[in-house]
Amino acid sequence: MASSDQIAAVAAANQQRHLAANAYPGRGLILGRSADGAAWLQVYWIMGRSENSRNRRFVVDGASMRTEAVDPSKLRDPTNVIYEAMLELPDLYVVANGDQSRTIVDALASGGGFEEALETREREDDAPNYTPRISGLLDLRGRTHGAEPRVAISILRANDADASQSDRVTTRPALPPGGYGLGITTYAGDGDPLPAYRGDPLWLPLSGGAGHVLATYWEALNAENRVALAVKSIPIDGGPGSILVRNAHEA
Repeated sequence: MASSDQIAAVAAANQQRHLAANAYPGRGLILGRSADGAAWLQVYWIMGRSENSRNRRFVVDGASMRTEAVDPSKLRDPTNVIYEAMLELPDLYVVANGDQSRTIVDALASGGGFEEALETREREDDAPNYTPRISGLLDLRGRTHGAEPRVAISILRANDADASQSDRVTTRPALPPGGYGLGITTYAGDGDPLPAYRGDPLWLPLSGGAGHVLATYWEALNAENRVALAVKSIPIDGGPGSILVRNAHEA
């Protein structure tokens, strides 16, 4: 069992290696708890190399968030770039890097499950990159019966032997302690084609309040490629979340 100092060191090293020193981790998400233990946090960001990808910003609508084009006249193809990134139902909070967010929420609303919903989806069809679909869920439905909250993190990634098939990996880790989260990104780094992320979700720090987390991760992302970043704060016992955003086009 790792000590608190060891977890802190691993989280800081992951942030430095995989984000600060990485020009292009792509889209990413983190699920965790605030340092004071008063809120759950969901972090989500987008990056871009092309004009189509960079021509975006986050727009908040209550407890939900979507991407939209900054200049609609420059939007060549909305597929995979325009979608709802953060959605919620009572005691269920979804974050995702594509329109699978709606697939998940619709399934949950009708009594289905997270993994079941994602069985109907594939990795993005953007050859040769075949960008993975990454999704996260915070489930607080059992809290009124004394059950522990649950988190899930999924990646749908092109199969190495047959890119028309998707490998489906869902992790249901134990809850991270206050001040930490578990994160995943679409890519391992820059390249052509872009290499998909592999491995378990990473321990990452979530020190300070939502505003501090927002500023910390904005500074950690490559300044040329970062496009938008959001932090959603969810009351520890459930309830509507609140979202802070920072957009490159409005910085």
